[in-house]
Amino acid sequence: MRILLWHGYFLGGTGSNVYSRALSREWSQAGHEVTLFCQDPNPEHFDLGSATVIKPKLPNDLLPVFVLDNYPGLKSKLLQDFTQKELMQYVEANVQAMSNLLPADLIFTNHALMGGAIGAATGSPFRVKVHGSELEYSIREKPELIKFAQESLLSAEAVYVGSRHVRNVLAEVIGNIQHVSEVPPGVNINEFVIKDRDEALQQLLEESKQDPLNPGNYDERLPDEGNAKKFADFFAVDRPTIIYFGKLIKNKGVHLLLEALRSLDARVIIVGFGDYRGKLEQLALTLPKDKVLFTGFLEHRHLVNLLPLAEVAVVPSIFPEAFGMVAAEAAASGCPPLLARHSGLAEVAAELQKEYPEHLRPLTVFEPGDVNSLRSKLAELLAISPMERKAIKSACRSVAETHWSWTVLAKRLLEPVS
Repeated sequence: MRILLWHGYFLGGTGSNVYSRALSREWSQAGHEVTLFCQDPNPEHFDLGSATVIKPKLPNDLLPVFVLDNYPGLKSKLLQDFTQKELMQYVEANVQAMSNLLPADLIFTNHALMGGAIGAATGSPFRVKVHGSELEYSIREKPELIKFAQESLLSAEAVYVGSRHVRNVLAEVIGNIQHVSEVPPGVNINEFVIKDRDEALQQLLEESKQDPLNPGNYDERLPDEGNAKKFADFFAVDRPTIIYFGKLIKNKGVHLLLEALRSLDARVIIVGFGDYRGKLEQLALTLPKDKVLFTGFLEHRHLVNLLPLAEVAVVPSIFPEAFGMVAAEAAASGCPPLLARHSGLAEVAAELQKEYPEHLRPLTVFEPGDVNSLRSKLAELLAISPMERKAIKSACRSVAETHWSWTVLAKRLLEPVS
């Protein structure tokens, strides 16, 4: 098949960025001809299989986003702040970039807006993946954007959501949409695997030594300067380790994790970038110096080695999550996720609970926004026996292989629409 995959953003980080990279890789490795449309200045840094990358020229360099981040070379602006003229110019520019490759066997776009609008404007059959961030952060209670999204999605031959939660939010925010199917995001189960701790640490140090220069951590989309030495010093002491990886914005609830850490005999590694990092660093200063390590953004080549070094991965979001891809990646690595019990995260936890030993099933979730609940569950997880830890690792890995393999999920997205 000849597939046009529209993403529209950078490729580093989490969420739809990882999603688009994975589909590019899986579809092209399966023998399909894939063209990926995105704005990443360095797509060669990512494993996209044999996919071709096209970077559409954006009018006035304006990029509609759901959360304000720094996009070098572009001017990010909240989707809800775009004028109607700016929205149409953005759609036209992206459709123009795709026009020379039409018709295609499949057009697959990300996000109800703007992917749905761009797919509809091609005049060709298309499928769209709704990620949820656009619904919660930009479209909700915005009548003009709701109407725009409704019109766009109604012309799609298939609409995919990653969880039952997103299906419900889609209906609540935009209304009844036909042809909605639940296909969760996934994880590369050949990349994220259970590893021996000594081997994982050695590989983490080697990968960190290969990081590009980032003096003064001037580029938030690169790993922090000197991470190799920081990791070596950090893991020179054997102590229970908790990890958070994802965006550093308030809605992710990382501040709850730092508060919960106060009375725990454990330490935490915080991976990611975002406008809340400074606040989190201030909060970390109130804790003992060796309790918190910030790394900046890390790539999969780091994470596949870092996750096996942690006893638990916490996803403490205080805002609804479409699914929880980071939880799937942690599970595939044998690092048990501890999730806030809400939205798509609760659905991820439910899958894990089916495989956990019965008496350990409560240790998959904590009460949202409740520091005491988080602290209590962390203390229990860190205190389980080696035999129980081995059972949890095996259960996590089994669920990842069965439910969240990218190879299986990518095939499902190509199935004929009934």
